[in-house]
Amino acid sequence: MCTVCGCGGHSVEDQFKDHLKKTGKDAAHKPAPFAVLAEPQGSHSHSHSHWHTHADGTSHSHPHAHSHSHAAGHGAEADSDHPHAHGHDHGHSHGACAHDIHLGHGPAGTEVPGMSQARLIEIETDILSKNNQYAARNRAALAQKSIFATNLVSSPGSGKTTLLVKTIEMLGAQPLAVIEGDQQTTNDADRIRATGAAAIQVNTGKGCHLDGAMVEQALAHLPLPEGALLFIENVGNLVCPAAFDLGEDAKVAILSVTEGEDKPLKYPDMFAAAGLAILNKVDLAPYCDVDLDLYEANIRRVNPKIEVLRVSARTGEGMAAWIDWLGAGLARKAR
Repeated sequence: MCTVCGCGGHSVEDQFKDHLKKTGKDAAHKPAPFAVLAEPQGSHSHSHSHWHTHADGTSHSHPHAHSHSHAAGHGAEADSDHPHAHGHDHGHSHGACAHDIHLGHGPAGTEVPGMSQARLIEIETDILSKNNQYAARNRAALAQKSIFATNLVSSPGSGKTTLLVKTIEMLGAQPLAVIEGDQQTTNDADRIRATGAAAIQVNTGKGCHLDGAMVEQALAHLPLPEGALLFIENVGNLVCPAAFDLGEDAKVAILSVTEGEDKPLKYPDMFAAAGLAILNKVDLAPYCDVDLDLYEANIRRVNPKIEVLRVSARTGEGMAAWIDWLGAGLARKAR
């Protein structure tokens, strides 16, 4: 969650500096960065770093990563993000490698150099408890007006904004508004405003998700009548938004068929937190050599109770079911 990237409140980097001050340790003695978590299926990697401290007190590391990728199933991806990584396709698959590094097995679900699991849990609890206070206020304000709010979460490029534009067109006279989250630009809010709908852009800077406080600020500037729909398009990110309650009625995870059937297994927290998954861009499935049933099966492996809709905002396939889902949610809110 966000204690790793440090975008929420008092960051882990700040906490680590505090820890060094309390323990009297020099920052030059900090350990080398952890390697990227290896993918559990279809590939394995191992990494190591050499940490150097120079006479002038500056420090840096030379990381080296080696990955071995093996395609498994249709549409599977094999890649390495490290600039010095070398991929080797051996044409076969095997299970876990002895060099795989898994940092999520502790109680905190992650590891940070110099931090105990208890301290990480304390930081996470502090960040999320503050956020939840804002989320609770948002939820109460929305409930007072019987507004049904959805938090649209996905990786970048899944088609969230295109889906929203098509949705707004289909909803016609239904009162609604949109909160757009991105790191920079007003591009998405401008696309929404072009439909005639009200939209507020929230640029997070270096932040990788919206939080309850940001949504509260946006709500203060949105004209939302009773019985309206509120769409919150979160920052494109399959990690941090899963942990942050915004006061919404449901998280909607949007997954494009171009992303690979294993995405729900790689990013399980997001799909576990969602009440609905939209498998988007299904019109591209014949051209991507993907298995839609496998997509859906992997989503339900993570969250057996989740609803799944197959949709194409471009062709309109499945859009009626999505509109019906929104209508049912709005009806429940009005009771």
